[in-house]
Amino acid sequence: MRPVVSVGNLLVGGSGKTPIVEYIARLLRDKGERPAVLTRGYARRISPAGVTVVSDGSAVRAPLDTAGDEPFMLAHALPGVAVLVGADRYLSGCLAERKLGATVHILDDGFQHVELERDVDLLLVAEEDLADRPLPAGRLRERITAAMFADAALVTAGYDTAAERIGRMMGIPTVFRVTRTIGAPHMIAGERESVVVPPQSRVFVVTGIARPERFINDVVGAGWDVSGTLTFRDHHRYHASDVKRIAAAAKSAASAIVLTTEKDAVRLAACDLGALPIASVPLIVGVEPSASFSAWLVERLRAT
Repeated sequence: MRPVVSVGNLLVGGSGKTPIVEYIARLLRDKGERPAVLTRGYARRISPAGVTVVSDGSAVRAPLDTAGDEPFMLAHALPGVAVLVGADRYLSGCLAERKLGATVHILDDGFQHVELERDVDLLLVAEEDLADRPLPAGRLRERITAAMFADAALVTAGYDTAAERIGRMMGIPTVFRVTRTIGAPHMIAGERESVVVPPQSRVFVVTGIARPERFINDVVGAGWDVSGTLTFRDHHRYHASDVKRIAAAAKSAASAIVLTTEKDAVRLAACDLGALPIASVPLIVGVEPSASFSAWLVERLRAT
């Protein structure tokens, strides 16, 4: 099997894996590789047996219900990258190589997926992980000591020295820092045109993700005035009644526009939004130092 890059974490719930998977897939594609993203497709509405090809690299081939929200989002964001969903990711990888010409695989949420051997094990961590406890007392899937088996830590931190300190405390010698910024909002309906939302504008925030506080903090950090929020469970499937509830709450809060995540946008786009002014805000991640990370990753894959 071709080389496998795993992106995982220790926590249950969202930790920003999908944006990092997108970042790495884009990086490898731009280096001349033909990446395939292998994902389980959690919370799909329809789960056919075998492998679902969400994207073959040239076009999106599966609808939202059989793809799942995150694979569907990746498929649209990554032209030239295959995206496959299935419980047996070895089978997905074989299909990606034999039928789609994949030269490298990216395993989404793979740190605990020991059935498939990986050549590069990347672990997303943050300082709060150090104080957490394993399930059911905390949110850790396994003890923090498991982190030392990672090849590199991707640490969400404000500066390099903080990232290095957290990596050392977890026993991971190779450390890179994850950066987070948000881009310009895009309307969900129609042609997804960008929209200008001036600083200090009153906005209403809607989320259906694992850790909504992160997105809300990003919106506040961008200078917008959050006049209200409405949160749903992770992977929530929106219905017409939800759209009415969102519209009423945003009107009551006197908001100029409703802002949501890109992951929510793919599910909300399946609804009739009517005249609801709602836009998605893209999360843009980076890995710093970018040149060092790129060189390190390429060298690891060449060694393989």
